[in-house]
Amino acid sequence: MEILRIEDFLRTENPNPKERYRLDLVTSEQRAEKLSGFLAVLPAGREVPYHFHENRESLIIVISGEAVEICEGKEHPIKAGDVIYIPAAEKHGLINRSARDVRYLEFFTPVREDFIEVS
Repeated sequence: MEILRIEDFLRTENPNPKERYRLDLVTSEQRAEKLSGFLAVLPAGREVPYHFHENRESLIIVISGEAVEICEGKEHPIKAGDVIYIPAAEKHGLINRSARDVRYLEFFTPVREDFIEVS
């Protein structure tokens, strides 16, 4: 069993505060075979490119800040406390238009990476 504490992730330092940061949380080191997860820190003015995953389903838990999730071309404001489910093959991206970092936890399955950027 692994216990993940949100207060720990609110204090996690971004080693390069002007760039996106990702800290793996659920990996094969925890014996995870079908699920993976990470903490992401998206600084002010940065974005996650518009993309999709052929097979991956994601659950995103926003733990601080606010941003805009773009799904299938439509903008959705998100903020701390929101939980977002993104099915496989749905195009999405994240834009932080605020003046402070947005932090979120993302859990997904299957583990295989299949990030496909959309132009």
